[in-house]
Amino acid sequence: MDSSSSFVLVVLILQAVVIGCSSLDELPVQLSNRRLLHDRNHALLYKDHFPTVGNMTFPTSHQLQNDPNKPLDSSSHPAEASAKKGSSKGFKKWLYMVVIPVAGLILLAGMAWMFLPCRKKSVATIGPWRTGLSGQLQKAFVSGVPQLQRPELERACEDFSNIVASHPYYTVYKGTLSSGVEIAVVSTTIKSSKDWSKHCEDCFRKKIDSLSRINHKNFINLLGFCEEEEPFTRVMVFEYAPNGTLYENLHDEAFNHIDWRSRMRIIMGIAYCIQHMHELNPANVHPDLHSSAVFLSEDCAAKIADLSVWQEVVSDGKESTTNNDHHEPISARLAGNVYSFGILLLEIISGKPPYSENEGSLANLALGCIIKGRSIASLLDPVLESHKENELDVICQIIMECIQSDPMKRPSMREITTRLRETIAISPDAATPRLSPLWWAEVEVLSPVEPRGGSTIEGPVSGDTDDFR
Repeated sequence: MDSSSSFVLVVLILQAVVIGCSSLDELPVQLSNRRLLHDRNHALLYKDHFPTVGNMTFPTSHQLQNDPNKPLDSSSHPAEASAKKGSSKGFKKWLYMVVIPVAGLILLAGMAWMFLPCRKKSVATIGPWRTGLSGQLQKAFVSGVPQLQRPELERACEDFSNIVASHPYYTVYKGTLSSGVEIAVVSTTIKSSKDWSKHCEDCFRKKIDSLSRINHKNFINLLGFCEEEEPFTRVMVFEYAPNGTLYENLHDEAFNHIDWRSRMRIIMGIAYCIQHMHELNPANVHPDLHSSAVFLSEDCAAKIADLSVWQEVVSDGKESTTNNDHHEPISARLAGNVYSFGILLLEIISGKPPYSENEGSLANLALGCIIKGRSIASLLDPVLESHKENELDVICQIIMECIQSDPMKRPSMREITTRLRETIAISPDAATPRLSPLWWAEVEVLSPVEPRGGSTIEGPVSGDTDDFR
């Protein structure tokens, strides 16, 4: 019910109360008239059945009182008239002293009831974005993820010439806002609206809605999107993670070595984020969880990305791997994420890639250790100078449970996170990026006029997102 409907309802209730009181005020008069009518009819009935005795007649006063042709006169019954006046005054006094104040209180309560839900509703709208967001950014997100303008993105990305990564399905541009803060702009490789089908548009819209609901500090969050027909544009704007992917940091010698404590912090950040995604309503299952989808902030905190939509839109209705996943039961997809998380754990502690020509798949290496009765700890990365045995033991046990063949026997992410935290003792706050005062990039909406529903972005964005490097 909107505010106008609520106000009308309160007014109608108040009007009904006043009308009811007026009706009560007229009640004594009605009762008095009914009593006079009853007395007259009773007298007429009595006269018709009274026997005639000689020339005996009724007294004149009695005849006048019961004459049916004589109009009723309240003055002929002073007792009734006096009672009527007294009752009328009593009801009016009751009306003024009780009913009207009560009705006023009802009106005030109705107005409070009408405006309070509106206030709650407005707060709830920006509730999901409340963590670390400036007031200006909250205004931008009142109606959801903002639609941005292409000219501003062109300026930020140097006319879309600052390409940091190219893939068959999407291109990633590095953008720099006027404040000097960086963003990641991801665009589809489709260049014409003729090649952008209804299937593509549906996938694009659904992914925007899905990503906007995650809102976690260990996730590369969606800042906005841009869609225009001339020139054709379908773009998503994300936080920027400057420290490359987890895969690069583990396997590329050009990157700095990650010590044991930093690896534990990365593990906990991934675990907290995936648990958060699984417990959303509806659950959000990462479609392709692996080390190349995990980025690192400047202080080496995990930031998970999801760019799967671009492959799906390019498929143009064909059954892609991502699309097939959605036909599986949600329990199977959640269990699939748990399996992927187990492989990630193994990759982090071993420093080995998920697959190599010399050793094969990392999962088979782990299963080989189990079959031979060896501990998975034997796969520990030899470059690690130190580690904690109790933490390694728990991680190896969780890996074994995550990668077992029966999905129904795999633990949930909540169970995994609880067990990891009991041993590793890294809280959610400690696992998130610390260097930036805002974990979200801030978007300033400066233009009071928003042509074509877009918002101009300008000014400070601070955040953490190699596709986003």
